[in-house]
Amino acid sequence: MSTSAFLPPLRLPSSWELPPTAHRILHALNTCTSPAQLPHIQSQILLLRLHSNTTVASAFINACLSLRRLSPALSLFSRLRRPHVFLCNTLLRALLLLSSSSSSLPAPLLILSHMLRSSVAPNRYTLPLVLKSLHGDLPRGRMLHALALCSGFASDIYVRNSLLYLYASPGGAADMLSCEQLFDEMPAREVVAWTTMITGYTACRRPGDALLAFERMQYAGVAPNRVTMVSALAACAAHGALDMGLWIHDYVRSQGWELDVVLGTSLIDMYGKCGRIDAGVGIFSSMAERNVYTWNSLIRGLALAKSGEEALRWFSRMEDEGVKPDAVTLIGVLCACSHSGLVEAGRRIFEALVDGKYGFRPEIRHFGCMVDLLGRAGFLGAAAKFIEAMPYAPNTVIWGALLHGSRARGDSVFSELSARRLVELEPTNVAHYVVLSNLYAEMGRWREAEEVRRFVKEGGLRKDAGWSFAESSEVEECVV
Repeated sequence: MSTSAFLPPLRLPSSWELPPTAHRILHALNTCTSPAQLPHIQSQILLLRLHSNTTVASAFINACLSLRRLSPALSLFSRLRRPHVFLCNTLLRALLLLSSSSSSLPAPLLILSHMLRSSVAPNRYTLPLVLKSLHGDLPRGRMLHALALCSGFASDIYVRNSLLYLYASPGGAADMLSCEQLFDEMPAREVVAWTTMITGYTACRRPGDALLAFERMQYAGVAPNRVTMVSALAACAAHGALDMGLWIHDYVRSQGWELDVVLGTSLIDMYGKCGRIDAGVGIFSSMAERNVYTWNSLIRGLALAKSGEEALRWFSRMEDEGVKPDAVTLIGVLCACSHSGLVEAGRRIFEALVDGKYGFRPEIRHFGCMVDLLGRAGFLGAAAKFIEAMPYAPNTVIWGALLHGSRARGDSVFSELSARRLVELEPTNVAHYVVLSNLYAEMGRWREAEEVRRFVKEGGLRKDAGWSFAESSEVEECVV
């Protein structure tokens, strides 16, 4: 969600008369086209003692922002003993906009600390800027929430929306309980608040709650926007809610919205995960603009539909059109090969990946796809040797893939090997013990089966209700 959805526009304090020297500086800033000019202009500002003039100082910060060079702005700001709150907000906004491109910039929270030490009271524009910069840092976010309550800004719509976004932020450990409480306390909830709730539930793997919030939004008479629909479509994809996805698609058409790359990709992803990849292919073909995420959604959908050969054709077309595949693309392609039994094609693509054709090294997820490919095809010995030769230490997904293939083929030797490795990796996960015990029972090794059950009972291990290894393997299969 864009920053502008949470932040009010900054307004420059009026009624300040500027001396002629200030107008010359402002003209120099408006015509500045190179970062090399900034130190000279800064020197002139200091020489003319204009650094305490909020209009001049804010114009200098904005010029530094447009040239993506904030060090002169920070140097100028550090000379101000008690900067005006408008100037602080201007610098906070600049830091927020450039924070993703430079890790050397100070955190906006430090600017807020400087303000409080200098007895500069924050206003309703300050806290949303700082909250947006926290990226899910809940402990510091709760401190700012307390500051908002003490300063009387907690009821401001921009502050509330920013707090909602913080608590629901997928960038950290989301606190949906606090998010729900804050949301319920809001006297009026507009589209940004509803969208934040939907996005937060989806990110926390609660798509059912996300769709319930979406329906409540409709009953409240709040019209969704594009960001709302993208979040709701992600919830539909995760929940398999095809009917709701179809309703959203109809709504988009009825509003005459153009299928931009984000909305179009979301629709393709929803149709692919809900078993209607034919509709996804139709949307893909109608889109004027596509990016690598669009291609990935299409290929992943075809993999889920077990249309491996068609997925390979689209992958070939992707390369022909000059779209560079990324790691997710190759996972989708290898999974398509796995689900359709295209062992040789999968091997060729993986070897090309190892040889550097795609510009990046294979990750453990790609190795997991190959284990799944070989296991599904019945090449269990080759899969076990492949695991031994991996440059990564095999994790639960790797051994789970081999177990899945071994169980499907009725191979007790590799099934036992995989189950024992899973127990070693996750000794507190009772599902692995259940699988191992069942294996021993199927093999007639009743004593070992009873020993495993006794160990589970004596160890106080409990199985989560409704959880099984079969469910886990479906979730963690290479399509993830």
